[in-house]
Amino acid sequence: MSAWKILLTDGLEDNGKEILRASAVVDDRPGITADELLQVIGEYDAVIVRGRTKITPAVLDAARKLKVAGRAGVGVDNIDLKSAKEHNVIVVNSPIATTVAVAELALGLMLSICREIPRADATMKAGKWIKKELEGVELYGKTLGVIGFGRIGSAVAARAKAFEMKILAYDPLIPADEILKRGGEPVSMDELLAKADIITMHMPLTADSKNILNADAFGKMKKGVYVICAARGGVIDEEALLAALNSGQVAGAALDVFAAEPPGQTDLVAHPRVIDSPHIGAQTIEAQARAANDISEEVLNALNGKPLRWKVA
Repeated sequence: MSAWKILLTDGLEDNGKEILRASAVVDDRPGITADELLQVIGEYDAVIVRGRTKITPAVLDAARKLKVAGRAGVGVDNIDLKSAKEHNVIVVNSPIATTVAVAELALGLMLSICREIPRADATMKAGKWIKKELEGVELYGKTLGVIGFGRIGSAVAARAKAFEMKILAYDPLIPADEILKRGGEPVSMDELLAKADIITMHMPLTADSKNILNADAFGKMKKGVYVICAARGGVIDEEALLAALNSGQVAGAALDVFAAEPPGQTDLVAHPRVIDSPHIGAQTIEAQARAANDISEEVLNALNGKPLRWKVA
């Protein structure tokens, strides 16, 4: 066995732990605090996190042996990439493991908000029969605007086509011909906002995407639009969304992610035309097993100087 030491801070499925333990010493410390992490990170050659643990410049300063930081999932906004590069720490993730799970959740949220499924269930359980109040809208024939047309966005589009939806796609990082190949009609952001009946978000949180749906964007949308977000918290200006809901500009929103997590019982979370879920996009048995397998293999490859599939920085 090599002398590699690997720290798991947010848990990992057993199949991933088995892969790691065949080649390294693994310490599994789910729930480790930020202060505790600072105290022990200097002992490790690699760390694997999910979305909870923050790999900050202070952590990287203390990580004198660290060679690799792995994210079991897609988004790496909880890892300071600039500081990682300065410290010669490789950052890898497992971007394809959760694609199906997140895409399916986005469609589930879409159906739920358009047909008021959670309200129907809650009122039935409360002994009420409010059939006449539950008049929803169909996905059939609607225009779906997909903001971010990478793996997940295009997977959502492929599934939405089964409902015979028209797909508009905006992604400044993907050429128009590639968007067409993936099944979307490439459009500008303004055109998407103006034409979409339903908008779904599928991009990472960056300086460019932060609050990309703001008050100005909501003002350009069709009145009565539905907004779905299973991307990253922070891509929607939540105060602007609340105002748009209250004015009727947005008919409903379904949110799996929030700027602050957990968000608490905010006016947005409690809004009667909002469906909330606690960042469960990747929370399927299958996705977690794939993520554990992929990130474990990638971290070991990085430690051993082998070719990498998903190097982020």
